[in-house]
Amino acid sequence: MEDFKNRLLKLEKHIGKWARRQGITCYRIYDKDIPEYPLSVDRYQDYLYISLYEKNYNEEIITDEWVAQILEATASALQTAPEKIVLRARKQQKGLEQYEKVDSAGNRMVVMEDGLQFIVNLTDYLDTGLFLDHRNTRKMVRGMSDNARFLNLFAYTGSFTVYAAAGGATNTTTVDLSNTYLEWAKENMTLNGFIRSETKAHHFVRTDVVTYLQRLKSGSFDMIVMDPPTFSNSKRMSGVLDIQRDHVDLINSALRVLSPGGTLIFSTNYRGFKLNEADIKSENIKNISTQSVPDDFRNKKIHQCFVMVG
Repeated sequence: MEDFKNRLLKLEKHIGKWARRQGITCYRIYDKDIPEYPLSVDRYQDYLYISLYEKNYNEEIITDEWVAQILEATASALQTAPEKIVLRARKQQKGLEQYEKVDSAGNRMVVMEDGLQFIVNLTDYLDTGLFLDHRNTRKMVRGMSDNARFLNLFAYTGSFTVYAAAGGATNTTTVDLSNTYLEWAKENMTLNGFIRSETKAHHFVRTDVVTYLQRLKSGSFDMIVMDPPTFSNSKRMSGVLDIQRDHVDLINSALRVLSPGGTLIFSTNYRGFKLNEADIKSENIKNISTQSVPDDFRNKKIHQCFVMVG
């Protein structure tokens, strides 16, 4: 356990200094760096969020005693009170309802990233409300959205929308199936000063993406971000989404509603994903996965990300 503790100390010293220079208060400290300790440790302000991944479980090693030792070592190395450490065992369940609430502790806080603020919740949902592995992608969106009509599909808590608004988008549309997450997205936009009583430039739509894209006219948007789940059988959508099977139709539907020369950013965290480039209706497709994964993530295959021009 000393090797794990020493690695935490070393990483926090190095990554923490980098994060402070960047104005970032939420970042990954430990990323399965030692095979014997298959977990991740993220910092959210003065809280720590530890994720244990089911596929790495070895019941002979990962016992209750082992987990207790991990918590103790983390608290000691990073000088964090035990009550400010959240442990999440992340199980792989295909078809799991992505909007499922798992607790009601209400552990919400505001974190900073690139001069912007975001609400996170470390206890109540399957994820915290901010995907840290897309920090670089969000910055790309900010740099590309000036004077753009921006569409965020499978929007979750709307972090891409906040970055687009910060980058000068003339209007934004945020689409998700969940009222909970759409309200969260509105809160994030309001927190950053983009929603005021007189503002009518930002829209939030509760619907399934496939149906929504079918209703849109060609050329409706200048920039689209689409980061769908790997698999969804939500009762709120028509049919079942399998991103490997359905990605061509989904991407082509999004490309159709782009203005000429408009940009689509498509991402997936499905590890086995293979882009069927031959059937996608764009002559300009670029894989930006290497650039989109931040420096604090040693696992450079955590997602795949592509830029396509309409």
